[in-house]
Amino acid sequence: MDLGLKDRVYVVTGATRGLGNAAARELVADGAKVVITGREEKSVAEAAAALGANAVGVVADNADPSAPARLIAAAREHFGGFDGILVSVGGPAPGFVADNTDEQWQAAFESVFLGAVRLARASAAELEAGGVVGFVLSGSVHEPIPGLTISNGLRPGLAGFAKSLADELGPRGIRVVGLLPARIDTDRVRELDGMSADPEAARAANEARIPLRRYGLPEEFGRTAAFLLSPAASYLTGVMLPVDGGMRHGF
Repeated sequence: MDLGLKDRVYVVTGATRGLGNAAARELVADGAKVVITGREEKSVAEAAAALGANAVGVVADNADPSAPARLIAAAREHFGGFDGILVSVGGPAPGFVADNTDEQWQAAFESVFLGAVRLARASAAELEAGGVVGFVLSGSVHEPIPGLTISNGLRPGLAGFAKSLADELGPRGIRVVGLLPARIDTDRVRELDGMSADPEAARAANEARIPLRRYGLPEEFGRTAAFLLSPAASYLTGVMLPVDGGMRHGF
């Protein structure tokens, strides 16, 4: 299936590893051009080089108010256009209610929530009909995840923002989509499993709760993201798509 991604230009934040990187890889594989971001110069350069000539890396923090304008400008400068953005950011600090500090909440709000709002708002002002704003969220949008209290607090609010944005941008022909990953086999998920007293048992217990009985692969998430961002999904907006092997049982 031709997704219609050839020569389309996307910004993908938090794309030096994990889910953002998986999405960037699949976009490039289907012919798109990407501007990827990360907070460390070395990792940004290495990730961009691995993606090839159709990728350029920009050092940026989602929490930086200047990042949206710089990233959109980089897309236009390097590739001559701007067709969409996928806002991905590393997960906030784990912990239960009593564990997380005000400083952790504030830092997560700036990067996970307000940074995403700024990126989406700036993108909406620059996109034309056929453009798309995507968010990498979490299964915590629908159901709290034990031990991830900050994520449980922020991700549902960002999903609500995304739904509101979809209503506002729809008349302009601009789509807004969200992805809700669960247990995808990334460094972040392995780190969370590793916090258990018995990581192997924790993973086995998690796999037993997944109807497909396994963690998802990053490339499976990436292909889903590439489809949602592509013209092939031109009548999908306001959707929050679980990428979770069937863990969500509600509709």
